[in-house]
Amino acid sequence: MFVKPQQTKAYFKRFQVKYRRRREGKTDYYQRTRLIRQAKDKYNTEKYRLVVRITNTRVLCQIVYATLKGDKMLAAADSTELKRYGLTVGLKNYPAAYCTGLLAGRRLLQKLKLDDTYTGVGNEEDDEVTGEIAKTEVGKRTYFVDEVDEGGKRPFRCFLDIGLARTSVGAKIFGALKGAADAGLDIPHNDKNFPGYDKDEKKYDHDMHRSFIFGEPIKAYQEQLIEDDQESGTKRFQKHFGVYEKAKVGPDDLEELYKKVHAAIRADPSPAHKESKKARAAARKHTQKYAPPARKTHAQRKETQKAKLEKRNAARAANADAAAEDAEDDDDDAEDEE
Repeated sequence: MFVKPQQTKAYFKRFQVKYRRRREGKTDYYQRTRLIRQAKDKYNTEKYRLVVRITNTRVLCQIVYATLKGDKMLAAADSTELKRYGLTVGLKNYPAAYCTGLLAGRRLLQKLKLDDTYTGVGNEEDDEVTGEIAKTEVGKRTYFVDEVDEGGKRPFRCFLDIGLARTSVGAKIFGALKGAADAGLDIPHNDKNFPGYDKDEKKYDHDMHRSFIFGEPIKAYQEQLIEDDQESGTKRFQKHFGVYEKAKVGPDDLEELYKKVHAAIRADPSPAHKESKKARAAARKHTQKYAPPARKTHAQRKETQKAKLEKRNAARAANADAAAEDAEDDDDDAEDEE
């Protein structure tokens, strides 16, 4: 039976494999192309992205821009750095994502010397974080900051890069977005993915979003576990929040803790080290205790081998002499008995 080939030889000659990171399922190039595409009349002006990645243990925020040789990073923040600011527990939840975004934003503005011009939301005691979206219209353009320095520098604009994450309502990625926006960055966004948005009524409750920023759902769950443990005698609170218990962070301490962390980040958002981790590793001096031994030369290895053979032959000769003496003693004993 004759079967007509559907894919001829010419098809396979024209076949082109996809990019490596697309084959590995790591990069959405459809999204990335639109995020890094620059306007043709901007004279090679960089297009910046706020890259947010959530792992099982931490939150990562980076402000990067694309070049032909690869992405370049302007500033970065890791939720593990929050330990410097007093937050030692819960480094991957929604409040930690907000703090990480706030740290990345303030660090970038400090680097660009815009931290005094654009302070964001929550800089003073009377200016508290409310969860509302700040917008300012200048001419025909909308800036997502509370104020714009007229006649001076415009706010730093970047776009959210979520990678392959799901854009569900209340996702932690949008907590990092809110933190960076409150830090003073100009990031276009709306309220449809923030906690507190009702899809049916199409309304946004900013008070509910504020409760997420300050850990109210975590507080409610902790109180529920404590009450259940008291009634049933179980230890679920210790199982789920044992780290909080060791750090002596109770349900009533969360809001004040996060407020102190926000204030500490604004006071000093600079990184702990001026040099990169790679540069610090290269400059590190090892002591003789941990330094690996130097490689021996061919002559030294021959001498070591010769010394081992001489030692082994000497031990064998000593054993042979001891065996011969024992045999002579046995013969003398036998003659005496006769």
